[in-house]
Amino acid sequence: MPAKDKVTEPPLSIENALERIEALTQEMESGKLSLDALIERYAEGTKLVQICQEKLDAAEQRIKVITRSAQGPTGLADFENDPE
Repeated sequence: MPAKDKVTEPPLSIENALERIEALTQEMESGKLSLDALIERYAEGTKLVQICQEKLDAAEQRIKVITRSAQGPTGLADFENDPE
């Protein structure tokens, strides 16, 4: 029995994930889906939200703030999340 080649999909961008979430929301709000289909769309949407959150968390970790000391040299400092 021949082994199937596993095709890997390229990583989903946050923009594409958000577009898909919007499409899922429209489908779910249409009132035309069965309960099973609604549950499937909800599960897919939940996974997409998790992907978006992970990407946002990773981006936050990479953000650096350019700082300048009183003497004038420029440097990089870690981004500090200031929840207000």
